[in-house]
Amino acid sequence: MNQLDQLKAFTTVVADTGNFKQLAQFAPQDATTNPSLILKAVQQPDYAPLLADTVAAHRGRALDEIVDEVLVRFGLEILKLVPGRVSTEVDARLSFDSASTVARAQRLIGMYERAGIGPERVLIKIASTWEGIQAARELERQGIRCNLTLLFSFCQAVACGEAGVRLISPFVGRIYDWYKKQAGGAWDEARQAGANDPGVLSVERIYTHYKHFGIETQVMGASFRNVGQVLALAGCDLLTISPDLLAQLQASVAPVERRLDPDAARAADFKPARYDEAGFRYALNEDPMATEKLAEGIRAFAADSAKLDAMIEAQR
Repeated sequence: MNQLDQLKAFTTVVADTGNFKQLAQFAPQDATTNPSLILKAVQQPDYAPLLADTVAAHRGRALDEIVDEVLVRFGLEILKLVPGRVSTEVDARLSFDSASTVARAQRLIGMYERAGIGPERVLIKIASTWEGIQAARELERQGIRCNLTLLFSFCQAVACGEAGVRLISPFVGRIYDWYKKQAGGAWDEARQAGANDPGVLSVERIYTHYKHFGIETQVMGASFRNVGQVLALAGCDLLTISPDLLAQLQASVAPVERRLDPDAARAADFKPARYDEAGFRYALNEDPMATEKLAEGIRAFAADSAKLDAMIEAQR
């Protein structure tokens, strides 16, 4: 049995891609997208007609509405290939505007419903700012399930759990990137790989907190740089993995051992944590890695959203 199939015995495997034509070979349960992945896909010849057709079908509408139609079109194609859910992201430029995030999420869900897809098959991705988490709190009350992304710190995870968010996506690889860059020549890859990887350790702490205190929010490790990071989190609720790493897992038959276990987490010695808005903002400020990576991630997604806007504007 290959490593991918072994991993599926412990963890729900999710494909992280806008390139939906790659999905069938890996048989993931769910799939995630983001503005950068969608932008990358529509620049390829295989997907350019999808963009052109969607823009043509909605010509005359506001630019932001056409953008959402493109995102939903990709989601609909993905849902033909996965049995579970697709994650569709709210514009990162709304990351500090709760009311606009709620409105955009409602619109996305409405677009899916008009296409015959119920809200149980869609997760709305929102950046894990304080404003994004409060928007997700309201959306969850309305029955719209959320995936809180760009999550780098324990305080973000705690606040998401308190808000009743359905799922979070802590970014393993980007945490790893930050610590490796900070260490420079002193970084020891062998010593800080696998279970000692700082991104892996962050997810393990969040997972333990949730399971120990019976918090129902699901943990989906994301943004992996190598297979070692994936395997070190075997047993996490979900893992969203790029096609390149899925292929590496599929090509190996080395044994996979469960690393995260809910029973062990419930038995752990773990202190409770809570954050009001002031406490959340201070804790985030005290974590330079999380502060920098959250801001950087929002800027990058916003920049790619602007590029997608320009591509659509040129065709409408």
